[in-house]
Amino acid sequence: MLEEALLIDATGAPIRHPGRTRSADWDEVQEFCKTVYMPYRVRPLERLSRPDATMISARIGRITMTRFSYGTGIHLDRFDPEAGNILVLNTLRGALRHQTGAEPATTGAGESFVVDCSRADYWLDGDPDHMQLNLTLPHQAMEETAARWFGFVPDDSFWTQRVKIGGPQSAWLRLLDYAARTVGAEGAMGAALGHHLEEVICVELLREWAAQAGLRLEDGARAAAPGYVRRAEEILAAEAREAPAIGAVAERLGVSARTLSEGFRRFRGISPRDFLAARRLEGLRAELQSAPPERAIAEIASGWGFANFGALAGQYRRRFGELPSQTRARARR
Repeated sequence: MLEEALLIDATGAPIRHPGRTRSADWDEVQEFCKTVYMPYRVRPLERLSRPDATMISARIGRITMTRFSYGTGIHLDRFDPEAGNILVLNTLRGALRHQTGAEPATTGAGESFVVDCSRADYWLDGDPDHMQLNLTLPHQAMEETAARWFGFVPDDSFWTQRVKIGGPQSAWLRLLDYAARTVGAEGAMGAALGHHLEEVICVELLREWAAQAGLRLEDGARAAAPGYVRRAEEILAAEAREAPAIGAVAERLGVSARTLSEGFRRFRGISPRDFLAARRLEGLRAELQSAPPERAIAEIASGWGFANFGALAGQYRRRFGELPSQTRARARR
């Protein structure tokens, strides 16, 4: 499983990738890593050693998948938190040694390690024989997925956990194998399929991560949220088409707008306006998929309170991985 990831497609044919896929030049390798991961510092474990790097990347929605090795032993540190990225390092062969909160953790073939470099310090050592199939995910994408699927965004007590996940023959590795076979050559995946795979990967990663961090996302903060937050969610979801004012919702619930906003941020990790915006986009998408063919997109969008169609297109694409027109066209088939 994964031995030929990003080398062979689902039909067994070799995948052709644009650009250089191997290098013995430190500067070239560093530029590749800066692009697909983030800025960080690399030091060879053997002084004056040269890389014999494998450098292959492909996109899955907002996720970057890389088949990568330095071809020499290395120590990496000083990962840039401003890049806002999470790394999932999946070892195909050799071994990596990772910083954790206690004793360092080692991953060998078939094992994975996850770290949110936007929230936690991190270093790793890689032996000369390491080969990786890594994922780079924006922290923002994981927050959005958590809010959609589990109703809240975990706080930093979760994101700062640096843990091993998966393992040989795990569901996590089987998912990566499917994704790698589906992605094919870089740029070949359509937006809708990329968005779907991104969602599946993020959800499974959250579950694997939470299991190791001792958090049950299905319960999470939802059960602990006060009644006024849960009732506000019901109101905002039911009345999303009219886009009720947050202050008016708070008044109906007998709390201040500040209390309502603080309740959402504490127990959901988002603002009431963000929750409402998500419900409106979901309602718009559902209607684009079900409305009669003669109804125009502008008419449907206006009914959901969207007046700036340029801004809507950007919000819609970030959320669903395609434009409203693409959703509509598929529904008309």
